[in-house]
Amino acid sequence: MIFRKEENGIVLLVIENDRIRAELAPALGGKFTSVYNKILGREFLWHNTALQLEKSAPGADYEDNFWGGIDELIPNDVPENVDGIDYPDHGELWTTELEATLENGKVGLWGVLPKSGLYYLKEVSVVDGKPEIRVRYVIRNTADASRSFLWKLHAALRISPGDRVVSNAKAARIVYPQSSRFSFQGEFPWPQIEGQNASIVPPKDGSMDFFYLYRETTGAMSMFSEGDRLQFRYEYDPAVFPYQWYFASFGQFRDHYTAILEPATAMPFSVNEAAAQGQCTVLKPGEEIVTTVTIYAGKSQI
Repeated sequence: MIFRKEENGIVLLVIENDRIRAELAPALGGKFTSVYNKILGREFLWHNTALQLEKSAPGADYEDNFWGGIDELIPNDVPENVDGIDYPDHGELWTTELEATLENGKVGLWGVLPKSGLYYLKEVSVVDGKPEIRVRYVIRNTADASRSFLWKLHAALRISPGDRVVSNAKAARIVYPQSSRFSFQGEFPWPQIEGQNASIVPPKDGSMDFFYLYRETTGAMSMFSEGDRLQFRYEYDPAVFPYQWYFASFGQFRDHYTAILEPATAMPFSVNEAAAQGQCTVLKPGEEIVTTVTIYAGKSQI
């Protein structure tokens, strides 16, 4: 079933089967505002209850408008001049209004990002009899010059103490040592650092984690809930998303308690630095990426 509804004047497209319901906002870059398991009565996405769901102007500060749900970052994270173009905070997509269709059992969302000239399409469907969402993507460079960029998934999840990030990454690094609950600087074997398992969610203690995870070849990243045996899981092509970023605030970032799973095409966060290391996406004029991502939200498969 597919239908439309509104929240605070924002049109949401709802797609569901007998097990799962997903809601998307075309005006907000196609953001997933909800991933809800109907059998379990469980919302998997975290929401900032201090903010209303509303559209932000291009160039707005992302942290001031961090509502939650699943955003995607294209073509950058931090504000940066890449290929001679000044890109805004957390990229262009989250403030770009997309066109939408509801047909053939799918939600289609598409548009061209105004600065980069990247064409973005995603087609969302649900899998019969399963709590699974399939998202087919096309990213195409419609500009007349090559584009170096980051494309990053960005699922803000509800968490509880003892939950655990599941990744087969072999190595990790801290992104911002000055803000981390760990002092070690350098590569370490994920998830063990300073005698602790960094994949386990602590209580809301005022700390924060932000890691790059890499040398991961299975194309999977998930949050596992130990208490109720539930799992939110991304499955994707690791050739498209060779890196995983993991950000979690346990109260340090604006008192939020959430974890964000971020399969990514680039590392580190600076696109220019990633490009210099050959670690970002580069599309020549007319080139495109076509790939599929699966979201599972239900009883654990671990």
